[in-house]
Amino acid sequence: MQGDGPVPLEGIRVLDLTHALAGPYCTMLLGDLGADVIKLEPPRTGDHSRQWGPPFIKGESSYFLSVNRNKRSVVLDLKTGGGRSTARALAMASDVVVESFKPGTAARLGLGPEELRAGKPELVYASISGYGQNQPTLAGYDQIAQGTSGLMSITGMPDGPPTKVGVPVGDITAGMFAAHAILAALVARNRTGGGAYIDVALNDALLALHTYQAGRFFASGETPARDGNHHSTIVPYGTFAVRDGFINVAVGSDSQYRRFCEALDAPELAEDPRFATNAQRQAARDTLVPEIERRLRDSTRAEWLERLEQHGIPAGPTLNVAEAFSSPLASEREMRVEITHPVAGRISQVGAPWKMDGRSSPIRLAPPGLGQHTAEVLREVLGYDDAMIEASGT
Repeated sequence: MQGDGPVPLEGIRVLDLTHALAGPYCTMLLGDLGADVIKLEPPRTGDHSRQWGPPFIKGESSYFLSVNRNKRSVVLDLKTGGGRSTARALAMASDVVVESFKPGTAARLGLGPEELRAGKPELVYASISGYGQNQPTLAGYDQIAQGTSGLMSITGMPDGPPTKVGVPVGDITAGMFAAHAILAALVARNRTGGGAYIDVALNDALLALHTYQAGRFFASGETPARDGNHHSTIVPYGTFAVRDGFINVAVGSDSQYRRFCEALDAPELAEDPRFATNAQRQAARDTLVPEIERRLRDSTRAEWLERLEQHGIPAGPTLNVAEAFSSPLASEREMRVEITHPVAGRISQVGAPWKMDGRSSPIRLAPPGLGQHTAEVLREVLGYDDAMIEASGT
């Protein structure tokens, strides 16, 4: 495990009734911040993602390992009265409950927000679904939400089909927004003494990501289209081919554009009245971009990045995943860390994406084995003895 680091949620207990990605990502963020996350899983199969692969590492799903560290696994059969009773007792002993069942399922199990908050008004309860708790019939899958949110319509090349983002961004952002709201509710509870019910939907999370694209649509009434690897409103700002690969260039102002032309050794592009302002460059994009590309192909990635840096032009290489995690940009920020898993052995994890007082949050617990902490948690949190554990629906 990593060494000491900031754990600002130490003393906060989270009951995790989630599976797959959105919910587990949310609870992992809370665990990374120091919360005691108790992950409830069904017998035999556990979280759905334990079976997702390959790749597997000594039988352990790399998918599951990626989003379930800093948690303790407890197996309960919620189809039994004992399992539901024990789950409710754990909820009453927690500060936060997070669930990602199909809308209405938690209430049928006696674990819904109304039932639990009636017994503990200070409880912070969060539900994560595809389309919200009032849309129980819509399938809450990331790719479906990427389509219904309009995100796929603006992703991809202009002459290509709608394209999904390379990671399940709906799941991830829903998990992030849920964690964000949970933290806000905990802060408010310190002031008011009351809890909160939080309802997060993947589709809403993706709509929230539209930001300036939505602003363009609201302002003009024109539906945004796919712009490929180039910015929709700033020119030149995008991906360009060089002799040995690709670079990203972000020319954000008219003064930067003139310095960019100096770096290109192309004064004629700076002096051309068609390209004097960003609005004019945007209108003449189809003429300007090929001219830039023609010049950039003359030199290598390293040569261009050095020259652009000398002229104060924001630019960077386009790396693949292996290159990105091997880069000093990742290693110096502890974004790839090594931990020891009891079955998989030495494995890599993505580090916490924040630094507090110069330090990352530690990985205190490796992703758990199925039911690894059942007896430990029931004894520690609920005071159960062996007989009570036997009758608890484990």
